[in-house]
Amino acid sequence: MLESLKRLFVRPGIERDLAELSEWAEHTGRSFKRVRGEDGFVIDGAIDGLPWRLEWGLSQRDYIGGQELRMRMELGLPQDMQMLLLSRTLLETLERATFEQFTNSMQTQIGATAPEEMRWLVMFPKVELKTLRARFGAVATVPAAGAAWIEGLLADGLTRSVDRLLRDDPPFLLMTLRGRVYLRMLLAAPEVTDIAGALALFEIAAVQALSAAAGFDGPEGQWHATSTSTSSTAWQSLPSDELQNPIKRR
Repeated sequence: MLESLKRLFVRPGIERDLAELSEWAEHTGRSFKRVRGEDGFVIDGAIDGLPWRLEWGLSQRDYIGGQELRMRMELGLPQDMQMLLLSRTLLETLERATFEQFTNSMQTQIGATAPEEMRWLVMFPKVELKTLRARFGAVATVPAAGAAWIEGLLADGLTRSVDRLLRDDPPFLLMTLRGRVYLRMLLAAPEVTDIAGALALFEIAAVQALSAAAGFDGPEGQWHATSTSTSSTAWQSLPSDELQNPIKRR
């Protein structure tokens, strides 16, 4: 009787088997912790002494229904270096929601409660994408800095992820805000391959953000290309098959 009552009040998914994921984290030198009383977990790691955190659990955004994967990392980027890249379907969803918020409430500006990703679509100019425009969109305080962040290694990683991590076209975004880089996406089940693939893509985004920051002069200035890299040898480009077979790093 007692066991039946316990099962009745246990939220679905809390007993999810995360042994493989915990083992993967341990083998790759990261800490793994299940969120008590919830269907979720946290993985902490670092690159060159810079810590990052990965969380999987209930979504913190209305536009991601269900379980969400989110990552953040402090990079010390310029505070005005605000950039956003998101999947084309999510871009269209947020643009519709923004328009409806304007028209339904007869407001002349988006409320402070709206998430940055909605407000930025109105506030910032678009970034012209060369190879990704069919699947992604982007805005930035300085479009040239946004293009430098995305084009190249990050664009290559995103292209490879389209048939893997992003194969079902889930809501997905990468952004830089208050010196940090963030990733958010819908992820119904935390498979090791998907978690590892998301982390590999996130690492590339962090590397490219540091590189773009080297030429950033602020929102009122101009971004200029520079040959000076802010990343160390540990932050060089990942192997070409990293996003195809990310679990090989175990």
